Amino acid sequence: MSGKIINLRQSRKRKAREDDAKTGDANAARFGIPKHERDTRAKQEAKANRDLDGHKRET
Repeated sequence: MSGKIINLRQSRKRKAREDDAKTGDANAARFGIPKHERDTRAKQEAKANRDLDGHKRET
């Protein structure tokens, strides 16, 4: 009838590591894009908008 014996210190550390990993994943998704890729993406979007505006007809 005895339950499984666990080490509370290890379980606290495991929980802390899981929380840190979750926070790290969120930060990587938000800030993980290198600057040169952000700049390239912004330039591509600007060019796409310019091209789209260039194809509009004047009425």
